[in-house]
Amino acid sequence: MLCLIPPHAQARQDMPLPESRHTTHATLFGIGRSSIYETYLSPSTYTGPHLSFLHETLRKTHWKGGRVTTQGVFDGFFSYASNRAGNSNEMAGMLNYTHGWHYNWTVAGKLRLMAGAEAHAALGAIYHNRNSNNPVQAKAGIDIGATFMAIYPFHIKKVPFTARYQASLPLLGGMFSPQYGQSYYEMSLGNYDHNICFTHPGNAPSMRHFLTLDFPVAGLTFRAGYLCDIRQSRVNGLQSHIWNHSFMIGYVKHFSFVKRKEPQHRPFIL
Repeated sequence: MLCLIPPHAQARQDMPLPESRHTTHATLFGIGRSSIYETYLSPSTYTGPHLSFLHETLRKTHWKGGRVTTQGVFDGFFSYASNRAGNSNEMAGMLNYTHGWHYNWTVAGKLRLMAGAEAHAALGAIYHNRNSNNPVQAKAGIDIGATFMAIYPFHIKKVPFTARYQASLPLLGGMFSPQYGQSYYEMSLGNYDHNICFTHPGNAPSMRHFLTLDFPVAGLTFRAGYLCDIRQSRVNGLQSHIWNHSFMIGYVKHFSFVKRKEPQHRPFIL
């Protein structure tokens, strides 16, 4: 059958697939610890364990000669926290979606640097088990910010690894918040009191750090990492913070639009 394939067609089949045709998906699950401080519900800080998940998609585009990468991250957590005395509890949950655009360049042949902008949206709630009038604080917000990533592939005894660090810093956005002493019942009656607040590093200094290591096992690629997510604000006479530290592990899959034999592990994420 091979003799029936025109030479130019066979040559096209042997050509390497452009990087822009590849997409990387990573799914991770984690466990960690939360620190929750929400003065609308309590003047105390609550700490406790949490469970988290994260799904990430990275794709190289055709923009700027293939130097622009898009990143989509959907993640969330659920935490059960207690105060220092152990006589009160809070439950918190949050879902986040982030979409970013990174410009890529390579340093010293191996180190890949990526920098750009991202848009982030969050939705969640905190429940306090001892409050009767206002037991819940809703959390919702959007922002745009700066993001930076460094990716470094290396080998240990011919086994390939990929280390990555990413930092994100929200710059401008908006969030929902009641006023100090304002009840949700008042808001339900239409009593708006500047409940949509403009946010910036001065009143909502937040950041996110993500450190991961990709490694192969039995022909598959796994990822282990540490996620530090700091979200805090001071608006409408209320202070809030949710500090999460998560240790995560999961798997990585590489997809392409054209079938081609290739190893499961890549020296780069893309």
